[in-house]
Amino acid sequence: MKLLHTADWHLGKTFKGAPLIDDQKFIIDQIFDIIRDEKIDALLIAGDVYDRAVPPIDAVDLLNDTLNRLAEKNLPTLIIAGNHDSATRLNFGSKLFESRNIHIAAKSDKPAQIPLTDKFGEIFFTLLPFAETEELAATIAGLNIPRGRNVAVAHAFLTGGIESESERKFVGGSANVDAKIFHGFDYVALGHLHRPQHISAENIRYAGSPLKYSFDEATHKKSVTIVELDADGFTGAREIFLTPRRDVRIVTGTLAALKEFPLTEDYICVRLLERVINPTDKLADVFPHLLSVEQLPAQNFISDDAATTNRAGFSTLEYFADFFAEQTGETLSDDYRAAMGELFAKLARDEREA
Repeated sequence: MKLLHTADWHLGKTFKGAPLIDDQKFIIDQIFDIIRDEKIDALLIAGDVYDRAVPPIDAVDLLNDTLNRLAEKNLPTLIIAGNHDSATRLNFGSKLFESRNIHIAAKSDKPAQIPLTDKFGEIFFTLLPFAETEELAATIAGLNIPRGRNVAVAHAFLTGGIESESERKFVGGSANVDAKIFHGFDYVALGHLHRPQHISAENIRYAGSPLKYSFDEATHKKSVTIVELDADGFTGAREIFLTPRRDVRIVTGTLAALKEFPLTEDYICVRLLERVINPTDKLADVFPHLLSVEQLPAQNFISDDAATTNRAGFSTLEYFADFFAEQTGETLSDDYRAAMGELFAKLARDEREA
């Protein structure tokens, strides 16, 4: 049997305020192309189908359209809820979907065990939606795992996994799940971590998210995972890389250097090597989807002792001097600079003593 393991679609997510629904439609179309080209026997979606418990209408519409397309193909589809999903909302219509070979497990009280058949016989898929660590461990310990081949679909943070900024952190100790609890499964299809990776063994894997959802994922290569099982169980997994509608990139340089970059439609984080007022406006012709600007302190910037310094390493006075020059076309005089420095220092002292 050939499985397509995906996870963390986060339908309805925005990125620094930019809606990603069109990007998600684009990547789902690619997933359907892979289903066709690879002759996939079953699709797994290991949680965080939606980005939040109350998804926006366009996200609900996209999932509805996707499930209809899967139903038309009669492709066995196994979906679980993640920590971002509302179990109640994701579970809506699940009984009806079962008649079309689409199985949705949103509640963790009684894990579903779905049998699918290939030329070697049955494979049992145990669906384990997100639950707290102790509950998940107890559920797995209490399972009556059928003899033969078994696959688990789960949404959890396994110890040793590599995180990204875009994952919502679990509270307390629920982030620590030992991979050993999945002993006895031929393959474990995991969701939650957005970087594709395996934990402790090749058959315990995160598919990762199909899109980059934070700038610390800029260097990641997003993919889906093809998993194959024969008569004896897991035989191997491989990644198929996805091409986004818009990439996520970080670019660094001075304003003059960045303005020479070719026009790009990618989502951009700019790291400026100088202080610039209104950098987004000044770079809009080059980076129309500029979502974040970080102003990095240059080596030769000298801070004013009388002024406070912000987290980027620049004093309030330095920013004011830049703003003054931007608005008037003149350089701040020494006397005015000294007076403003004293004012900012006094404001900083007053704030500390308040």
